[in-house]
Amino acid sequence: MIAAAAELIAASPGEDFSLRAVCDAVGVKMPTLYHFFGSKQGLVDAVVERGFDLYLGEKSAMESSGDPVQDIRAGWDAHVAFGLAHPGFYTLMYGTVQPGHSPAAQARPSEILRGLTARAAEQHRLVVPSEQAAAHILVTNIGVTLRQIVLAAPDPELSAAVREGAIAAITGTGTGPVTERNAAVAATIELAAANPSVLGPTQTQLLVEWLTALNDARRTS
Repeated sequence: MIAAAAELIAASPGEDFSLRAVCDAVGVKMPTLYHFFGSKQGLVDAVVERGFDLYLGEKSAMESSGDPVQDIRAGWDAHVAFGLAHPGFYTLMYGTVQPGHSPAAQARPSEILRGLTARAAEQHRLVVPSEQAAAHILVTNIGVTLRQIVLAAPDPELSAAVREGAIAAITGTGTGPVTERNAAVAATIELAAANPSVLGPTQTQLLVEWLTALNDARRTS
């Protein structure tokens, strides 16, 4: 039943679906559906759970770069790619809003993101609290993905621009008084992290660690 509902949703992203159609697709009666899921919302929650399983399965196949900010970049791109490839799942996962309700499955990818921002904070790479940084990245990532789904057209330039703007905001590599302190070091670190192929992954990670250590020593001296 979950698979049938997922197929119906994927065929018409953003549209409502009929429980009767789901039952007909799998050859069961309505009481059977209610026995297993309790309600239409129960079935929707199960489909959402399936969507997050698929999403996290794809993310788990990604290799970590060893740099938390670069991994945030890669995670952003993977998030957008999943939404464009699975708009039916995505609109249920992130586009269907109920005040005061958040699907439990949303906590799993959010926890991964909070882990990355916590690591970045430990390296003194953030100018905002790590929880705020994670929220900043998540809401902008969702917004960019939903816009592309609504327009039914990928916009990689927009996604990259918003991604870099969000990263600049949390790392202090943008403009404004809050970013003046350590701006040069932060900008160098993020430039290296955004272009790991220039120096190579190992050398890039070493550069980030050295610059972080030197900046810490200067701040405490």
